[in-house]
Amino acid sequence: MTVLHDLELLQKVIHSLSDHIAVLDSQGCIVFTNQAWNRFGAENRCCRESGWEGVNYLEACEDAARTGDEFGKHAAFGIAKVIRGEECFQLEYPCHSPSEKRWFLMNVVGVEHERSRYVAISHVNITLRKLAEEHAYNLSLTDGLTGLFNRRHFDNFLSDEWRRCARLGLPLTVAMIDIDHFKLLNDTYGHQYGDQCLIKVAGVLNRHARRPSDICARYGGEEFVLAFGNSTAAMVRRQLEKLIEEIRCLQLPNANAPTAGTVTVSIGVSTQYPRSGTKESVAVGEADAALYKAKEGGRNRIEFLN
Repeated sequence: MTVLHDLELLQKVIHSLSDHIAVLDSQGCIVFTNQAWNRFGAENRCCRESGWEGVNYLEACEDAARTGDEFGKHAAFGIAKVIRGEECFQLEYPCHSPSEKRWFLMNVVGVEHERSRYVAISHVNITLRKLAEEHAYNLSLTDGLTGLFNRRHFDNFLSDEWRRCARLGLPLTVAMIDIDHFKLLNDTYGHQYGDQCLIKVAGVLNRHARRPSDICARYGGEEFVLAFGNSTAAMVRRQLEKLIEEIRCLQLPNANAPTAGTVTVSIGVSTQYPRSGTKESVAVGEADAALYKAKEGGRNRIEFLN
């Protein structure tokens, strides 16, 4: 008997693999799982005392799809196609645990054996690659100096949030923030000190974007922006007053500024109720107009346009 026909050796090889492997019959029922599959199931509280054989994996994916799980929907569709005769199917999907991010690649291939159709499924851990891709993507969305989101990402985020608020009838508030007399600061202390001030101010601002519907970004130069989904100006007034005081408390020198001897900011705020067919640029434009009024009114203050 050659090595290739040694069933015991082949089983040892399959069980030694780190990929999670299962074989389904033509009805979608599991007829074999390797130890990695069993171990992953046990670690994630989806193990079965009686084992996996006989469990209909296709039905499990379809059940998940019926609850709104998009990945379950795609998996069920792809597995069914391979069962019906297609050669293969692939699907990348997240499977995050409470303590770590995880992604897997599902490979599904058809196997003919003794006039019967089987499907081999493997789940390959691709977390390291996805984390690297996520890191690279995040770098493209952030400002290199302050670490805040950049304007491009802010514009995309605001567009999505505008549509969400329009669909649900929710308010959206935008606050434009500008460091007062920043040119004087650079002229007095140099651009390196100006950069340090931008970084410290950004650190304060970022603490005020707390929810998934909030965002803080560097809009350009010494100008920043905060957006608050499902919030009115009245709801964020106290928060913005606290923000402006926190920046004063940094006590960053700006000795030649006429309004104060330390770094301060001016803020313009606008609240909108997005509607279908309107543009999010309205919110930014009105917040910018409010910022202009705050500067005209003496700076180091907040102006609420509506």
